[in-house]
Amino acid sequence: MSAAPTHVQGHVQDILGIGFGPSNLALAVAVEEHNRRCGEYERLDVSFVERKPRFGWHRGMLIEGTTMQVSFLKDLVTMREPASDFSFLSYLQDKGRLVDFINHKTMFPTRVEYHDYLEWAASRLEHLAQYDAEVIDVRPVQDGDVFEVLVRHGSGQVTAHLTRNIVVAVGLEASLPPGAELGDHVWHNLELMHRIGELDGTDPRRFTIVGAGQSAAEVTDYLHRSFPDAEVCSVFSRYGHTPADDSPFANRIFDPDAVDHFYSSPSGVKQMLMDYHRNTNYSVVDLELIEQLYARAYQEKVQGKERLRMLNASRVVDVETTADGVAVTVEFLPTGERMVLDSDVLVYATGCSPGDPGRFLGRTWDECLRDADGQVEVDRDYRVRTTGDVNGGVYFQGGTEHTHGIMSSLLSNGAVRAGDIRDSVLRYRNTPRAAAHPDYALTADRA
Repeated sequence: MSAAPTHVQGHVQDILGIGFGPSNLALAVAVEEHNRRCGEYERLDVSFVERKPRFGWHRGMLIEGTTMQVSFLKDLVTMREPASDFSFLSYLQDKGRLVDFINHKTMFPTRVEYHDYLEWAASRLEHLAQYDAEVIDVRPVQDGDVFEVLVRHGSGQVTAHLTRNIVVAVGLEASLPPGAELGDHVWHNLELMHRIGELDGTDPRRFTIVGAGQSAAEVTDYLHRSFPDAEVCSVFSRYGHTPADDSPFANRIFDPDAVDHFYSSPSGVKQMLMDYHRNTNYSVVDLELIEQLYARAYQEKVQGKERLRMLNASRVVDVETTADGVAVTVEFLPTGERMVLDSDVLVYATGCSPGDPGRFLGRTWDECLRDADGQVEVDRDYRVRTTGDVNGGVYFQGGTEHTHGIMSSLLSNGAVRAGDIRDSVLRYRNTPRAAAHPDYALTADRA
């Protein structure tokens, strides 16, 4: 790593966002809307730091034909500001597809189209983002009212920035079973579309997919369609995929008011609500896709050529990389019987977990207060509670399920969540303490 600069001079920003995926993109839109309608001295000065070289949202899972599991009305803005020109409908109008989409009679665009919408919005706010850059430390300075943020760019250069508020939205990371390791023949579903080209010119004989959720079913469906001569084995510990509960009353768990209810609930009620409604989002599959896979497997039985194998009530007990693939040992749980699947590729579709904020917050992470269970304490406005040494704002978009429920980082509440954070920043900025610190020069010794 290049040495950090020894002198920083410049104004103090209002917000520096770590990550520029959908959550912080929604925040950028919320700030843009505020700045349009306020006076010059009321504007919020913001920027975002993103590790990727350009905007992208789970590009490795942009499988052609897969659809969103949330309505297009739960876009970056509509739930907060229906008339915004950053809405999905405004995107369709700009692209000349509004009438065509209406005739399509769907509330759920394809994932590819929704990603294009996000890129469209991000391109309009590109001046706010630093791509190919990573936050490596966040240091409280000036009596803890301001943060100095060190950013390492792709060139190796390190720059320093001053901000009153940090908003962490680092997204999700691949989750793997204990002991699992990725490699040439072992992938996670998040990298599927990035790596599928490695099979060009080969003739795969077998794929093995591990997982019981929507991503696992989508990968199984895609590989079975794309490689008509290959066997596709789906391994999961249930007897069958569990349908996602997207019924109207169950979907109320995604209403903005549900966040208020969850936040104010006793811990026992919080756990009960999470247990009741996990089947709206976790390890569940759209019923239509379940039925398609079943019909395909049944038709293959009729034809006497079973390429799609659903290895239910089973688990992977051993993985051994070979010269040209991977040997996957699968155990049938009811009997303990085992078989070895010699596979060209093993795909773990085993979910994701929130990114670790501590990787980016540096010494500021140690100033964040924890509850009795070791979880970070977070206020209703997504502002993390900190020690008396930190008076600036640290906000989390994600990693707050224990306080805010299932919608901690989901797209469903992104527009409203972004507005909550923006408004919180404005409230704190108007306090006498925050207003007392104008732009300043900072000199520090950084060995």
